[in-house]
Amino acid sequence: MSKRPRLNRLLGVDGKCFDVAIDHGIFNDPGFLGGIEDMHRAVQAIVTAGPDAIQLSPGQAPLLQNFPGKQKPALVLRTDTTNVYGKTPPRLPFTQLLDDAVEQAIRLDAAAVVVNLLLLPDRPELLQACIANVARLAPACERWGMPLMVEPIAMKPGAAGLGVDGDPQKVIPLVRQAIELGADLIKADLTDEVDDFRRVVEVACGKPVLVRGGGKADEMEVLRRTHRLMQTGARGIVYGRNVIQHPNPTGMTRAFMAIVHDGATPEQAAAHLRR
Repeated sequence: MSKRPRLNRLLGVDGKCFDVAIDHGIFNDPGFLGGIEDMHRAVQAIVTAGPDAIQLSPGQAPLLQNFPGKQKPALVLRTDTTNVYGKTPPRLPFTQLLDDAVEQAIRLDAAAVVVNLLLLPDRPELLQACIANVARLAPACERWGMPLMVEPIAMKPGAAGLGVDGDPQKVIPLVRQAIELGADLIKADLTDEVDDFRRVVEVACGKPVLVRGGGKADEMEVLRRTHRLMQTGARGIVYGRNVIQHPNPTGMTRAFMAIVHDGATPEQAAAHLRR
C-alpha cells in the first residue's frame, strides 16, 4: 500500500514539515510536563497556529482528532516509551514498543508513526531492543501504507542526567542505520556544529530529515539556529518544549512555520510573537 497519501498530509507542498511534539508525558519525567499540564489547552493553542503536524501519544491523540474541520494538523503517533530521561541515569534502561502500534495509528487516522533508536554508552542491549522495535514496525508500516519516522538519539552522561551527544561520528551512522532499517523520515538531533548537519542530511539518502528540538532555549537563539539548520538541507523540525513552554506557544508555532516554509529570517519570524 502506498505511503504517499499520508506523506502528502504530513509534508507541505514544498516537501517541508513542522511537527510540534506534545508527547512528552509518556516518558514519566516531571521536567517534561511544563506547559502540558492541561493537554486540551496545549493542543488547542497549537491547532490554532496551524502547524503541519502534532506528535502525540495514543492516549492523547483523540484530543487532536476530535477537533472539527478538515484543516487541522496531521497526527504523528508516538509508538514507544523509555526511561532514559531524567536527572539520574537509570540503572536498567529500557524501551517498550506499544502493542498494535500501527493498527492504533490507522484507527486514529495518523499520518505517520514515530519510534526511538537509542544509543547509550555501554548499553548495547538498549540499542538492540530499539532495533527490534523498528524491525517490528517497519513491515506493518509497509503493509498498511503508514510512514515510519525513526528518532535516532545518541546520548551521553551530563550534569542533568543523560543528554544529547551531538558528535557527528555517532549521529551520522545512527541516522544511516535508521534508514537501512526502513525509516521513511528521520527525526535527528542537532550536531555539535550546525554546519555538520549537512552530512546528516546527505547520509539519509534523500529521505526527509527533520531536526529534533531538544531542551528549552532562548527564543532568539532557537530561531537563529533553526534558520541556519534549514540552510543545511533539513526538511523541517520537530520541536516541543521550545513551543509549549514558551509564554506564547501559538505565536512561536507561527514563527517556526515562517522559517520552515517561507524562509523567514529570525527577526521576521520573531514578529509573530508580537501579534
